[in-house]
Amino acid sequence: MEIADAIERFFQHLLVERGVSNQTIADYREDLEIFIKDFPDKKTTDDFLPSDPNDFMLKEGEAGKASTTIARRLSCILHFYRFLAEEGIIPDPGTKVERPKLAKRLPVILSVQEVDDLLEAPDLSKPNGVRDRAMLETMYATGLRVSELCALKLQAINFENGIIAVYHGKGNKQRQVPLGDFAAEYLKNYIDGPRKENRGAKSPYVFLNKAGNPISRNYFFVQVKKYSQQVGIPVSISPHTLRHCFATHMLENGAELRAVQEMLGHAHLATTQIYTQVSSKRIMSAYDLYAKRK
Repeated sequence: MEIADAIERFFQHLLVERGVSNQTIADYREDLEIFIKDFPDKKTTDDFLPSDPNDFMLKEGEAGKASTTIARRLSCILHFYRFLAEEGIIPDPGTKVERPKLAKRLPVILSVQEVDDLLEAPDLSKPNGVRDRAMLETMYATGLRVSELCALKLQAINFENGIIAVYHGKGNKQRQVPLGDFAAEYLKNYIDGPRKENRGAKSPYVFLNKAGNPISRNYFFVQVKKYSQQVGIPVSISPHTLRHCFATHMLENGAELRAVQEMLGHAHLATTQIYTQVSSKRIMSAYDLYAKRK
């Protein structure tokens, strides 16, 4: 079978039987085109060998491609070969491929001053500015996930004890996170002010848009981008950056790793430990600057 025909048959299977999106098909098409270019001697599926995926991975590595890129492309190639084997077009590849180890990227962390600038960016003379400031303050003070922030309900906030109950994951698990006086003040100002005037005032959700519906993750993402550009933050950030900053700044100020793990809602301590690497990196960077001045 001609390789082009095999690829189209693969895509037809993905679209009709697997219900894969057009975007995924476009991504797979690009990956397969790169694969075919790497093996110009292959004209038909009879030329495919079980060692091809592994050879492709090595070629990509030699070309200096990022491990994440190699892993994504390799996944596509393996999927394609498995499909051809199931259709009886090629023998079962059988060969196990050692997937590239993905390098763990340290999250982008802002300085305390940059976080302060970001939090102060919303215009408090406008209702949406009061709401956005409350969202930013709450996220930085609690380390909530964006989805948890947007889904936050009024009944989950205990101002008297300074606690927010967060429901997440399978089984609707709950964890309790300290809110802090500073964030609580901005949250109260929003709830007792602009939110009462909102057409969705009776909604159980805390953060509402003009139509009275819960704020979407996409909206908050756009707002964080806007505010970061407004105050001149030089790196690209997202709402999740505030969660990263919360964890790192907590550790830098002496918080115990286990406590930060519980507040973030991480199932495994290893997930939280990446922030100790960030903290160490920041400390060494400051030390290097100090040493250069001596």
